[in-house]
Amino acid sequence: MAAVPDRLRAKTMSKWKIAGINFDHLHMGDNLRMAFEHPDVEIVGLCDEQPERTRQACEDFAIPADRVFSDYQACLAKTQPDIVLLCPATAEHGEWTEKVAPFGVHIIMEKPFAATLAEADRMQRAMAETGKLLAINWPLAWYPPHRTAHRLIAAGEIGEVIEVHYYDGNRGPLWHLADKVERTAAAVEREKPTSWFYKKAAGGGSLLDYLGYGTTLGTWYRGGRAPLEVTATVDQPQGLEVDEHCIAVARYERGLSKFETRWGTFTDPWTLQPQPKCGFVIVGSEGTISSYDYEDVIRVQTRAQPATTERPVDVLEPPFQNPVQYVIHCIEADQPIAGPLSPALCRIGQQIVDTAAQSAAQKRTLPLVQ
Repeated sequence: MAAVPDRLRAKTMSKWKIAGINFDHLHMGDNLRMAFEHPDVEIVGLCDEQPERTRQACEDFAIPADRVFSDYQACLAKTQPDIVLLCPATAEHGEWTEKVAPFGVHIIMEKPFAATLAEADRMQRAMAETGKLLAINWPLAWYPPHRTAHRLIAAGEIGEVIEVHYYDGNRGPLWHLADKVERTAAAVEREKPTSWFYKKAAGGGSLLDYLGYGTTLGTWYRGGRAPLEVTATVDQPQGLEVDEHCIAVARYERGLSKFETRWGTFTDPWTLQPQPKCGFVIVGSEGTISSYDYEDVIRVQTRAQPATTERPVDVLEPPFQNPVQYVIHCIEADQPIAGPLSPALCRIGQQIVDTAAQSAAQKRTLPLVQ
C-alpha cells in the first residue's frame, strides 16, 4: 500500500504523530506542551539516553511508560512519528539531524541552528535527501511584539531598515526548568560544572545560545540582507570555559547593527524587564520601532508622526502561535518553511554567528564567512 502524501494526510487521519527526542535543552518541555495542546496531535514517544530526564514530561502530558525510550532508533521504528522535536546540545544538532532524517520525518530543531555553519549545512543536506521539512525554532519569533514589528516593517512603515539593535538573555540557562519553573541559586551553582551549557565542546556559552536569535530575526527585519563584516568581543569569566556576555557589530552595505547576548541579566524579562530591556530597537530610513520581549505594545516613530506612539501588539491566531502549529500548517498546505524558522534565512544568521565567534577569538574584524 502506497504511503499517504503529507499534504493529504489531514484528510485521511485524525492525528499527527509527534515524538520528542533528546532532552538536553530544557525547551523540550515547552515544545511538548505545544504538541500536547494541539487538537490534531498525539505525542507517541519520548526518548532520551537518560530516561529520567523525560519524567516531568511524562507526568505533565500523561505519557505511558511504553512510549518512553532510551534508544532513538527503537523509538522511531516503533512509534513511526510524522514530526520529531529535537532538543540536543548545540554542538550535536548536525549529528542528531543525520541520525533522525533517514526515518523520513519532519524535524523541528530547537534553537540555535547549529554550533557552526558547516554543521548547519550538514543538517540541510541530510533533510534534502528526504524531502521532509526542517524548521529551526526560535521562541522569540512567536512573541507578538516582534511579529508586529515585522508586519509594520514589511508594510514599509519605517522605510528601509538600516539598524537593528538587539539585547537579550536571562539570568542564565540553569535558572529555569520547562514552563519557566525557577530553580535556586544553590542548584544553579551545583550544576554548572557538569552542564553542557558551560562546556565549550558542546556548544555552550551565551554567544552560541542567544546570538542567533538576534542575527536571525535581524536578518528577517532586514529583508534577508547579509552583512559584509562582523566585529565581536566576549567577556572572559574566571573559572568558566565559555562566555556569558557577547557584543557583535555587523556592517552592512548601508548601516550597522549591534547584537548583544547576556547570561546574567539583573532580572528575567518574562518576570520583570531588566535594564537594558530585552528585545529589539529597529531604525529605518523613515522611522523607528522598539519591540521588547513580553510587552503588549510596541513604540513607533515615523516622519509623519515623530513623537513616539504606542501601538497594541497583534493578537496571534493559529497556525501562527507556535512552531508545532506552523509546521503542521506548512505540511498540510504543501508550503516551505518561511520567515525566521526557514533554514535559508537561519543560515544567514548562522553566518553572522560563526563570524562573530571567530572575530572574538582572533580579536579582529572579519569578513562574513561563506
